[in-house]
Order: sequence, then structure tokens, then C-alpha cells
Amino acid sequence: MKKSGKLMAGFLIPSIIGIILFMIPIKYDGKWTIFVKILADKLGGLMGSFLPILCVIIVTISAVMSLIALAKPKFITEHPILNDAFSASPVWVAIRVIGCVFIWLTHLGIDAGDDKTGIIHMITEGGAGGFVLSELLTVLVIIFAIAGLLLPLLLDFGLLEFVGALLTKVMRPLFKIPGRAAVDCFTSWIGDGTLGVMLTCNQYEGGYYSAREASIIATTFSAVSITFSIVVLAQVDLMQYFGFYYLTICLIGIACAVISPRIPPLSMKKDDYLVEGKAMPEDIPSEYKSSVDYGINLALERVAEHKGFVQFLENGIKNAVGMWFGVMPVVMAIGTVALLLANNTTIFEFLGKPFLPLLELLQIPEAAAASKTMIVGFTDMFTPSIIAAEGVKSEMTRFIIAVVSVTQLIYLSEVGGLILGSKLPVKLWELFVIFLERTIISLVIVSPIAHMIF
Repeated sequence: MKKSGKLMAGFLIPSIIGIILFMIPIKYDGKWTIFVKILADKLGGLMGSFLPILCVIIVTISAVMSLIALAKPKFITEHPILNDAFSASPVWVAIRVIGCVFIWLTHLGIDAGDDKTGIIHMITEGGAGGFVLSELLTVLVIIFAIAGLLLPLLLDFGLLEFVGALLTKVMRPLFKIPGRAAVDCFTSWIGDGTLGVMLTCNQYEGGYYSAREASIIATTFSAVSITFSIVVLAQVDLMQYFGFYYLTICLIGIACAVISPRIPPLSMKKDDYLVEGKAMPEDIPSEYKSSVDYGINLALERVAEHKGFVQFLENGIKNAVGMWFGVMPVVMAIGTVALLLANNTTIFEFLGKPFLPLLELLQIPEAAAASKTMIVGFTDMFTPSIIAAEGVKSEMTRFIIAVVSVTQLIYLSEVGGLILGSKLPVKLWELFVIFLERTIISLVIVSPIAHMIF
């Protein structure tokens, strides 16, 4: 493609703005943060007391529309944004409805000031539903809106294609996957894990990835996005360590991506294709002098296909709407249930006991409290940080929990559920084994780093 100045500007300007907004740490008001978080905090401060009500409205709409979507009406199925936001399996619709019930009980309980008893009181109290609504969802609703609208700067103007071409020669020897998978990987890492899973499913069903390659990409590279990472670190009140935090996540992510494909269950997957003969050659086409030249050409092709501000806005709204109506009800439901269990039972303490010797060996403060968070991350990524914010005093331990909860990756409320609901050849028990492997690798790497920082 001809490298015109207009196309180069269309590639460079949005990509650089996106990198500055999402990936460059800055010091603001005495703390290290990023521009997107500053924007979210400012907007959140302006909206103030309206945020809990907005969260109730969003979760309610999600539950009602998801129930309607089960009947597959045309006004939902034929509208891309509505179909993406509200079409879900009966199990996930049920979870959204449960989230709606919880948020109304919590909201009414807080407003009425009633001293409720029994299960209703346990749901609405500040340590469970009240905490999820007032401390978590009110942060998520702003982060999702701003980040969702601005993410196309990273995703839609060729940055992923350019970086993917640069990494073509390293993906196969390091991670045992095709070079083209770099685009899927960076879409997840920088954008959203669910989008990465969807891309991988599409490539697998089209015959471009084998069963082994697709399984590796979906379970190893469907990373938690920068947006979610910010929320997790803010939840444990350690935003001043964002630079160390995200570098550690990247280091652990790379280590897991190198190790996991070489051990069971991923190493036992076969190179079978759903559609034969579609796998693309991995070498850079001969007409290009270098991977940089090839990457620039791919980026410019992406820019040339872009339809301008309208498409940018549509993609941004789709991102924000998907996270609002798809993720927030699940967080309300699973987060509340997990906190109910954590606050009123010993189940997570029991399940986390096998990690206690490792945590003590790694000299992690409050090891018993930290062990409670190790397994709960399999249900939902936010819950470990919620438990840590409430019950862990050590900054080092909160930092470790925040890192591990992100690098564990296979949480059923989103990425894991999407994998299980797809055609990808990964079973529930395999997901759990991969989750445990990632947890152990993460702990071994993050602990010495945390000891150096704190």
C-alpha cells in the first residue's frame, strides 16, 4: 500500500494518543496514575451521589433486556450493539438477574436504613452487597464508560497490526503459536480479554488455528485489560505503585505464556483443525524488506478501511455498553456471593490452605489472610482485591494479591465462561488446572519483586 502522509497520520496520531492515555504512568496529586484514571476520578467526583442509582439502573436494564433476549426478538438479534450486550446463555442471564435482585436489595436497604436480619441483612450489609455497590460498581461504571469510548484509539488504527508484525518471528519459538496470534494477544492485553477470546474462537472456527494453538491463545493471552488492572489496584489503594504493578503483570504474563504451553494440559492438545487448509504461512511476504515495513503496511491498510469518527464512536459505545451491561451485573452477583461466603463461612480459608506453606515459604505477611484469596479468583477476578481491601493491612500483601488476581486470568465470570461456552476444546477441569498453574507461577515471581518494592 502507498505510504501517504494522510494514512501515516491516521496510524500514528490516534495510536500515540492511545498510548499516552492508557500506558504512560504520570504523577498527579502526589500519586502515580494514568490519564484515564484521572479522567474517571474527575467525572466520578462530579456525578457523586448519582453513581449508585446509575449502577442500579444499568444492572436492572441488563437483567430485563437479557431475559427478553432469550426469546431472540429481531430488535435485539439484528442490532449489533444490543445483541452483543444482552444475548447470553440462560446460565449467564440467571446470574444477571441475581445481580439485579442483589443490587435492589442493597440499594433499598441502604436508603431505608432498616436493620434487616438473616440473609437479606447479610446481602445488604457494607461487607457484602453494600461494599460491591458503593465501593466497586461506582468506580467501574465510570472507568468502563471512559475507557470503553477511548479504547478504539489503541484497537482501530493499526497499532495492533504493526506490533503483531514486529513479533512474528518470536511467537512460534517462545509461545508455540503462529505469528499472526500476536494481534489476538495484544488485543487482549491492551484492550479486553473477552475480545481476545472472541478473536481466537473466530480464527479457530475458520481453520486458522489448530486446537492446541487456540487453547494456548485463549487461556494464556486473553489477558486482563489495562482498564481492569487499574480498577483492581485502585481497589487495594495502591495506585502509586502502578508502574511496578503493571510491569510485574507483564513479566508474569510472559513467563506463564512460555511455561504453560509446555506442560499439561495444554501440551497434550493436538494440532487438529476444524477446517483443513486454512492455516496461513507465517513468513513475512517476500515483497517486504523487513517486519517493520510489513507492519506499517498492515497498519495503513487498517487505517484505509476505517470509516472515520462515526465508526470510532460506534466501536467506543459498543465497548462501553458491553462492559456496563455484561460485566457489572456479574460483578454484583458473584462479588456479593463470594463476600457472603468469605465473611460468613470458612470455605475460602479451607480451599486456600494448600497455598499457606508456599506463602509462608515466600515470607508473605498475613499469609493466612492472603491464602483465602488464592482460589476465589477462579470465580471472579475482582473478589480477591475486595477481600484484600477489607481484611489485609500489609501493603506488600495487598500488592501481591492484586497482581496474582490479574495474572490468574481464568475467572469464570467472564473469560472462563466465554471459553466454556465456545467451540474451543478446553474443559472446565482443564481451566481449573491452568488456573492453579498460573497462580503458583505468579506467586513465585511476584513475591521477590514485592519484597524489593516494600
